[in-house]
Amino acid sequence: MAVKTTTIRVSMQGDCRVENITERVQAALEQTQLRSGIVTVFIKHTTASVLIIEDEPGIRADTKALWERLIPADPAWQHNVRNAGEDNGHSHLRGQLQGQSLTIPFNDGAMMLGTWQQIVVLDFDTRARTRDLVLQVIGE
Repeated sequence: MAVKTTTIRVSMQGDCRVENITERVQAALEQTQLRSGIVTVFIKHTTASVLIIEDEPGIRADTKALWERLIPADPAWQHNVRNAGEDNGHSHLRGQLQGQSLTIPFNDGAMMLGTWQQIVVLDFDTRARTRDLVLQVIGE
């Protein structure tokens, strides 16, 4: 059994934008030369998440609409009120619900994703940011 750790950096625009990282995760997995096990994808931020979706324009639009209905931007969020100049209280709340990590099994050096499953970063923040992800691969 071996553990390999690497990072991925993604430039994001905020506002519920989606960035597909499936190919980057697969490439990093291949570099480990491990054949089977699990890969954990963890984003080191509280206003962004990683998730698996069918990555197509309709789902991207629906995902943004869902979050705007569930947790709308509002200057009255206490994070904004208590921290002068902050406007991203809703971004933190969305990140809390969606989560910061995924674990995906792999076999024969390939992630065992379904036909339409893609790994994406969803950025909830109110401005552009660089996002750092940690990939930890456990396997043999």
